[in-house]
Amino acid sequence: MPIIINLDVIMAKRKISSNELAEKIGITAANLSVLKTGKAKAIRFSTLDKICEILQCQPGDILEWIN
Repeated sequence: MPIIINLDVIMAKRKISSNELAEKIGITAANLSVLKTGKAKAIRFSTLDKICEILQCQPGDILEWIN
């Protein structure tokens, strides 16, 4: 899939663990792992909004399209 998920990069820059982020956005650590590894088929805008709020970033910082 040409959409790359850079969530782990942003999390490392912000020094936040998967468990901490999952708890703050209200999803399970397993679901966050699926998202981080790029195995997710979709993401809810509400979840993306919470991720961006917590990590103080833009959606384009997390999602990247490569042709």
